[in-house]
Order: sequence, then C-alpha cells, then structure tokens
Amino acid sequence: MAIALSGVAFSAAPALAAGKLTVSSPQDPGSWDPVDTFLVQWAAVATNIFDGLTYRGPDLKLVPGLAESWEELDQGKRIRFKLRQGVKFHDGEDFNAEAVKFTFDRLLGEQGAKGPQRSNYTAIESVEIVDPFTVDMKLKAPDPVLLTKLAGYGAMIVPPKYIKEKGEDNFNVNPVGTGAFKFVSYTPKVDIKLEANPNYWGGAPKLSELEYRFITEPSTAVAELQAGRVDLVIPPTIPIGMIPVIEGDSKLQIVSVPGPTVDALRFNTRDGITADPKVRKALTMAVDRATIVKSLLAGQAAEIASFQGELSFGYDPALKPLPFDPAGAKKLLAEAGVKPGATVQIDIRGNDATMNEVAQIVASYLQAVGVTATIKPYETNVLLNDIIPQGKTGAMFQQKWGGWTFDYDNTAYSMYHSGERWNPYDKDDKLDKLLESQRPLTDRAEREKILREIAAYAADRALELPLYNTKAIYGVSKRVKGFVPAPDNRMKFTDVTVE
Repeated sequence: MAIALSGVAFSAAPALAAGKLTVSSPQDPGSWDPVDTFLVQWAAVATNIFDGLTYRGPDLKLVPGLAESWEELDQGKRIRFKLRQGVKFHDGEDFNAEAVKFTFDRLLGEQGAKGPQRSNYTAIESVEIVDPFTVDMKLKAPDPVLLTKLAGYGAMIVPPKYIKEKGEDNFNVNPVGTGAFKFVSYTPKVDIKLEANPNYWGGAPKLSELEYRFITEPSTAVAELQAGRVDLVIPPTIPIGMIPVIEGDSKLQIVSVPGPTVDALRFNTRDGITADPKVRKALTMAVDRATIVKSLLAGQAAEIASFQGELSFGYDPALKPLPFDPAGAKKLLAEAGVKPGATVQIDIRGNDATMNEVAQIVASYLQAVGVTATIKPYETNVLLNDIIPQGKTGAMFQQKWGGWTFDYDNTAYSMYHSGERWNPYDKDDKLDKLLESQRPLTDRAEREKILREIAAYAADRALELPLYNTKAIYGVSKRVKGFVPAPDNRMKFTDVTVE
C-alpha cells in the first residue's frame, strides 16, 4: 500500500525580526553534531538549528519537514521522499538529495559508529538519489517508528560541503543546518548564541536573537528568571519544591504538560548483591514509590511499573508496580543471604534537586530493611558519558530518559539490548530476541503485544526500580508570548516574541 502526505504551505518571505529570548538549560551537550548526541538538552537547542525530513511539534503530530511528501513502497521496505526545493543551509550551501544521502551515509558509516545514534536507524540499508530533489530510502526491514525518528536527533540533515571542508571537529562546535536560527557563537559550559534565519523555509522567526545559557544549579536558574535575566527555564531544571516560588511571583508562571520523561534507579546486575534478582526485587519492594510521588512530587508525576509513561506505545495498564512490602523485602533479602548492614551506592545527577531528595528518601526506606545506602552525586555529563556507559556505577544509578518517540522501543532497546550504551552490565538472549523481533513489525497490535511482553519481562527480572513519569515543567516570564510547551523539550521558537 502506498502512503503519501502532501506538503504544508509555508511562507518563506523574510520578515523583520526583533527581540531576544534567553533560555536557561541545565546541561551543555558538549557537541552540536547530531550523530554525537543522546541528550534531550541537545534537542532543546538543535531543533532551532537543524531540520529533519519530517517534523513533529508540541502537538505530537508528524508533518513534512525538509521532505514535502513521502510514499511507502515495496511493502514498507522503500520510502520515496520528495524534497523541498529552494532551501539553503546557513552557510549558503544548497539543500538537495546529495545532502540527504550524505547525512545518512555519515550516520550509518564510520562517523556514526563513534556516537550513540546509529542503532536507532539500523533499519536503513541505503539512501539512493533518484533526482536532485527525490531520494529513495531502502530498508532492510520495515520500521514502523522510522518516520518519527527522522524528525529528530541523528536524522537531522547536515551540510556535506561544509563538513568536508571544515572538518568534523569544527562542526562539533560550529553547527550549520537549515533551521529557523543560525549559529553565532558557543562558549562551552556558558552559552550558545543564535540569530534568526530570515530566509527560513518555514517563515522567518519573530525573534532576532536566541540565547541558551547553561545553568546547572536549579536555584541559580530560578533566581535568574526572577531577576529577568532569563526568560524561560526548561525541564528538568525546576525542582517540585521551587514551583511555589515561581507561582508566587506575579511576573512569572509555571507551565507544565504531560511528557515522556521517566526516572528509575537502575541496578548493576553484574556485581555485588544486586546481581541477584531476589535482591533487586527486595530493594524495589522496600521503597514506597506511591508515597514519594504523592508527597514529594505534588501531582507533577505518576508512579510507573515499567520504564515508560502511559503516553508511550507499549504501555500496559495491567502491569502493576511491585507492592510496597518491607516484610516481604526482608524475607527475600534473607533468602538471598544478604545480612543486615549490607551496603549499596546510589549514583545520581548532582544538579537534579528533585532526585537528590528522592534518593535520600529511598535510602531511608532501604535502611528500614537493613540495607545502608550511600548517595554519590556526579556532574551530569560525567555520569552520562563515563560512569554509566563504562560500567563504573554503584549498585544503583539514576537513569532519566526522555523517550521522545513516545514508543517503548526507543527506551527498551537502548536500556536492555546487549551491547547498548545504557546497558553496561546485562546480556539476556531472550530479551535481545524479543527486542529485535518487534522492530520490523507493521502490525501495531502484534508489536504492542511484544513491547508489553518486554516490559513485563524486564519488570520480572527487576532490571530497575521504576520511580515515576514526570510532567515537563517550564518556568516562564510573562513577557514571553506565543510559547507552546513541548512534552519532549524539542521547541522551535519561530512564533515566540518577548515584550
């Protein structure tokens, strides 16, 4: 069956832009190359610099991006994209079929192999040029999530000539795309500055400047918002406990929206007492997650039974969390030979104020069943780029996951498939086969059934202590107009103004 989507009409006439928006982001991604990243905070910026063949905005609807239309052929094993004409990269280079082929050859080749994005796009066998504005994407097998994946992260279209001439290292810190804003400057751990692209194919931005400041401390970000030096604080910066501070300021407001972000304390399944599934279940049963969500998170989160929220495809409402059962936890610990006074280390992001509080409460629950927990905070980039992927964590470690595709495959494959960046400890042939079996399925019901089976299997093995699915919480100056909160932090600021 052939499926085609007609293009959306956009005004490309340059307009006079005015005003500056300053955004507080809790993390500097360190590289702006789409193939290098897995970070939500990268996407929060890069959605304004780069475009994909498709686009998905805050309403979560998939629409044409740099492709005006597409058609699925050969039983879903080939997708033909008709490309938008007259589009230029920020350096003046033409966007065309060559750029699309270069982008995916690079992503699936040697350069992509160095980063974490390639495994999301392995269904793609090749991209072939039909004519200057038509490409065929040939697939090894159908991928029902691929069109969504083409709207973000590793699939952002990059400029071939610029990268070849300037080099990969230069591109990391001097990004060039086709997006609504052009790169101006980047000071690591300080800020990235952008300016409006007056010739943007989707219509010129109403702003003239866009700056992201990297402010790791939540209290500092909120203080800057109150002082008017920041106009917008993006998730996950704002601790639940600081919401009343912002709501009590007549110049500011809190805007929250249900999102895909989930938090868990995952287990080191290779070493120590948490190598035993009985111990992992005991530690989970020792913690009253429902009370944490109710008392600490003030209605801004929901308890989870698997590592996904209810908006995720693959979510199973019938799967319930392990009960809070301290007596049962003690019994399992005794059966596993764990004596009172055993110790575990919990690794967390040091600048995540909410998780700092949660970890303290978790530690007190564990103490009640005879396990002493120490909490070790890390600088976020160190935890994500070194400690977790290199398998150097304690018995438990924080995993916060954006799940931006709203499809459990995006999470489960990354977390549980052997050899993946986020799975330094575990190898489970049955889980690998389940994960691989659902990827090519076009039958939604059958794929959902397998995804639910994966969630239940991971829960039965207690691969993590599932905590909660949080709303995306934004702190916004009332001077900002036209802002639409995105569930996944991927905001395009073309229609925003600052008074």
